[in-house]
Amino acid sequence: MQPDRLLLRGRLLSFRSEPQGPDDTASFDYIEDGALLIENGMIRRRGSYPDLTAEAGDAEIADHRPKLLMAGFIDTHIHFPQVQVVASWGAQLLDWLSTYTFPEETRFAGEGHASAMAGRFFDLVINHGTTTCVAYCSVHKTSANAYFEEAERRNMRVVGGKVLMDRNAPDGLRDTPQSGYDDSKELIARWHGRGRAHYAITPRFAITSTPEQMEMAGALATEHPDCFVQTHLSENRNEIAYTLELYPQARDYLDVYQAYGLVGARMLLGHSIHLEPREIDALAETGARPVFCPTSNLFLGSGLFDDAGLRARGIVNAIATDIGAGTSYSMLQTLNEGYKILQLQDQKLHPLRAFHWITRGNAVALGLEDRIGTLDEGTEADVVVLDSRTTDAMALRMERAGTLSEELFVLQMLGDDRAIEEVYVAGRPQKGAIGRLPPRREKSPRELVAAV
Repeated sequence: MQPDRLLLRGRLLSFRSEPQGPDDTASFDYIEDGALLIENGMIRRRGSYPDLTAEAGDAEIADHRPKLLMAGFIDTHIHFPQVQVVASWGAQLLDWLSTYTFPEETRFAGEGHASAMAGRFFDLVINHGTTTCVAYCSVHKTSANAYFEEAERRNMRVVGGKVLMDRNAPDGLRDTPQSGYDDSKELIARWHGRGRAHYAITPRFAITSTPEQMEMAGALATEHPDCFVQTHLSENRNEIAYTLELYPQARDYLDVYQAYGLVGARMLLGHSIHLEPREIDALAETGARPVFCPTSNLFLGSGLFDDAGLRARGIVNAIATDIGAGTSYSMLQTLNEGYKILQLQDQKLHPLRAFHWITRGNAVALGLEDRIGTLDEGTEADVVVLDSRTTDAMALRMERAGTLSEELFVLQMLGDDRAIEEVYVAGRPQKGAIGRLPPRREKSPRELVAAV
């Protein structure tokens, strides 16, 4: 059972703003012997442990000293139906999709398979320290329902949506402009704003949607302006060329989405690597968010994300794993590979900015920084407990680490799920959560038919 009141003790790190450099101590709060008083899934008080013990009363105490407590990680681009094609040997993007991803995603038409995979998916992301994810489901309603049902069972704040794709995909993995619209409309009505769920209108990418379907996606975005919109942009040069063949009237790739009214401040654009100057101007003007997916970009050989160039234009970049072309569920390993990609372009990723990015930074990209991404009082109690000495290599390195930034860099470069001691989702401990979660409710035969 989840206690009504819980006091977490440990070293606290929470960001106020994006650090501008290694000496920007005003951008974060650090409390050596800190505590969080959690009530009903919310952070009610934050401060030093001696100060909070007086008002904690009969709260259960979880003492994580000397571990580091931070806001739970946020993954802004991940493919739920690709959990069993991670680490599939292959060529570049389009071949990889056709060979591995599309055949796998057809299996998510089955309610039983989708539900089982949802449980495994959330076990993995949580055990790697992620407490909020933004997911692409398959084209099937069953997939989206399974994703949101499992997230609701765990009381997680999530974003997701069924993909819209009516061409250039195999049988069993295509909808139609009308059915995609109707299914999305039904899913929005059922899930958007329910508990901690948000819906994302999700045309997979321009190649797999006809102009008629793009028009329907635009209609959904107009009718539901508080929903997110997510898709892919300029990941691969062959993808860009094929997109412009399919949409010859478009000025560039982003213009395909602009023409249908999809581009705005609630839009997340996975990859955004090979951008034209006009596209960068449009991103800056509209507030749409590029999403950096470093392990995926390296795995598929897609290219190098220009973080500094986009940031110089005032564009807010998110960062994500992109499972399953991405090769790790760990946002720590995502930072590791992101650091290297930026190094190749003479761009720097200081550990303070790195950890801001996967917490408050990604929350800002989602417009949810008032709810998640910090340890501020009044926010939701999604907390990760980090152990910088969890492996022999990390412990040996930490013998010579003398600052908080050095410790964070050890976690960034050497950490993975082993460095995650515990994860609290809305105040509930969930790493290895067997026995801590309510049982899955069995569906009636009528509900199973409706799901399909």
